Amino acid sequence: MKNVFIINPKAGEADNEAKIRDAAKNIAECEFYVTKAVGDATQFVRSWCDEHPEEQVRFIACGGDGTINEVFNGAVGRQGVSVSCYPCGSGNDFVKAFGGAERFSDIEKLTSAPTRKLDLLKVGDRYSNNVVNFGFDTTVAITINKERDKTGHGGKNAYTKGVVTALIKSMKSACTVIADGEVLNPDGTLLLCTLANGQFVGGSFKCAPRSKSDDGLIDVCIIKPISRLRFVKVLTPYTNGEHLDDESMKDIVTYRQAKKIEVKAGEGFAFSLDGEIIYSDHFTVEIAPAALDFAVPEE
Repeated sequence: MKNVFIINPKAGEADNEAKIRDAAKNIAECEFYVTKAVGDATQFVRSWCDEHPEEQVRFIACGGDGTINEVFNGAVGRQGVSVSCYPCGSGNDFVKAFGGAERFSDIEKLTSAPTRKLDLLKVGDRYSNNVVNFGFDTTVAITINKERDKTGHGGKNAYTKGVVTALIKSMKSACTVIADGEVLNPDGTLLLCTLANGQFVGGSFKCAPRSKSDDGLIDVCIIKPISRLRFVKVLTPYTNGEHLDDESMKDIVTYRQAKKIEVKAGEGFAFSLDGEIIYSDHFTVEIAPAALDFAVPEE
């Protein structure tokens, strides 16, 4: 089996490419590709599969959550293809549900790790492996992306600026969320909503503690609009993934599991697909069960 390492040179430390190449020097069947721009990893994977239709291959995404998402989008639906990842980004949210980045830190183990079926979330012609979210979180993400474009990186300072911006501008968003035909917020407002296949978002928030990436279901969680004072009070249980069971939050949390989510909103509405900002006033998120073979090293 061929192993193809797809390296995002802007993720993590500056010398990550050299480290990855050195760690893989004893792997016989491997090659390397360094991405050049946003979206490049997806196009590369598709082109590689078109040019090698009969070859068994494992693509290993070396970067953050965005790089992983791009590789998954290129590999979905391809025969003889498995994917894994060497998570070296700032958040590494996706792999937290599989034991964290440390489990994926041995380059050689990634090439021989057993695979498991992975669900994906389908949004139009795009796929999310982790979380589609909107409302408060999306304003945070938009701010972080602007800071990254301005400074070349998005760290804790960018995240703090994003939260402050959202506290000012995004304590209430107008949209309607429909899960398998059930309207979840009849008043058409919310603070935030997560549609999850993974469990974590934003680097540390356990937004979907019950989510499983192979159960054929989307975990849907809506937090109703609340005051800024109450926001501060519920932030800790939400961060820790306790919000679905916390009695003090029962009045503001709506939770469902579903196969299809429809979102209706106004012009200019934004949502985040694994960190990428997309604008749409009407979109549908569907579960794509067992869509990908994902290689996870044994513990």
